[in-house]
This record gives sequence, structure tokens and C-alpha cells, in this order.
Amino acid sequence: MTARNVLITGMSGLIGGVVYEHLNSVGKYALSALNRRDVPGIKLWRADIADLDAIRPAFEGVDVVVHLAAMAQGDAAWEEVLEPNIIGTYNVFEASRQAGVKRIVYASSGSTISRWELDYPYSALAQGRYDEAPETWEKITHKSPVRPDGLYGASKVWGEALARHFSDNCGISTICVRIGAVTAENRPRQPREFAVWCSHRDIAQMVEKCIEAPDSVRFDIFYAVSNNKWGYRDFSHASEVIGYEPQDSAETHR
Repeated sequence: MTARNVLITGMSGLIGGVVYEHLNSVGKYALSALNRRDVPGIKLWRADIADLDAIRPAFEGVDVVVHLAAMAQGDAAWEEVLEPNIIGTYNVFEASRQAGVKRIVYASSGSTISRWELDYPYSALAQGRYDEAPETWEKITHKSPVRPDGLYGASKVWGEALARHFSDNCGISTICVRIGAVTAENRPRQPREFAVWCSHRDIAQMVEKCIEAPDSVRFDIFYAVSNNKWGYRDFSHASEVIGYEPQDSAETHR
């Protein structure tokens, strides 16, 4: 069987490195990278995603794009998110369309909905005030209204809308992954992260599940979080559609 050609943007980032190590170990993908910095030992296209002409060659012959490149600072200013998250994301989708890419796995963010943490009970869960939390609570799902945190979160809402557009109008399967708190230490570091943490192996599993999702998945939104006791983001939809089953839990790091 011919290996599936998978292009990863932003491979030099934390999540990019985790995903690369996992997919490379699986041994059934022909991996390449689109990056502004060098990535040793990988077929690399070095270009800025804000330059459509410069990135086009990276997409030739690619089956699946995993789009991770972004400005990921939650407090980023407009000038900081405009080129990488708005223009760059459009360019990645458009270059994919022009090259005949079959699927894009888009790294969205929990920041698309995280301002729900201003309201009870999510405020209590995120702040670690568990004695104030109810016994059960309604999870935020892929159907819940967006409530972005900052311009970064708003830029990810734009990316999801763009993904829907390219799915409906260009025939590309697009899957948006609302990624939780993935940390370099691979553990929660503060009270809020016990609600929204995602381990390295869980984000790697999620991306692989999205790559391997049935052709019938034309557009969807999944939450990438670990199985956290105090979590408020629903991952059952991802379990039902693509078989995602988180292996880790924030509570093991208490």
C-alpha cells in the first residue's frame, strides 16, 4: 500500500513536534513539513504561510494537511494574528484546494468557547473551586454557541468558518480540532488546566484519528482534551464519530 502523503504546517512547534514523533513512529505516512524554521530529518518546505505563492509547492501530491501553524498567544494583538491566523489560514486552505488535497485537519482551539468560563459552573471548574461545583454539569459541545477568548480565539472561529466554506463549496473534507491545554511538561501546571488539559499522546491520537476518519466525515468539530474529572468540554462526539478515546487524565498529576 502506498503511504499517505501528510503535510504538517508548524512542525517546529510543541504540538507539531508531538504529532510528528507519533505519526513517524506509526510508519505508514510519508511526512513533510511547511515551516518557517528548519526541521532536521524531514522533507521541508521553508516558507511563510502568509505568502500564498511561496507555499503552493508544498501542497503538490499531498493527501492530508495538518494545519498547526499559528500565532497561539491568547493575548495576541490584531497585528499579531492577522497574517498567521487569518491570511495564513486562508492561504493554507486555498493552496490545498488548488492542489487537490482531500482533507485538512485544522488546529482550532478551546479558546473558541473558553469565555464560557465567565459563567457558573464553568467558572468554578476552571478556577479549581470544586466545593462550589454541582454534582454534574452540562458539557460544552460542538453545537454550543462560540464564545471566543480574545482576538486569538476569534481568529480560530474564523478558521472554523473558513473550514466549513471549503468543505461545502470546494469538496474538501475539513475537520476542526479544538485543542485543549497541551503543555511542554505534559502535565497540568495551574488549576484551570485540570479542566482543559490534553496530554501529548491524546493530542497525537486525535490527529491520527482525524487523518484516518472515514470519507463520510466532510466537516466536523472535535474537542481534544484528556479524560479530566473536572472537564467541561465534551469529547464524546469525537468518540462516536472517529473513535477517539483519551488515555490520560489530569487527576493523575495531583
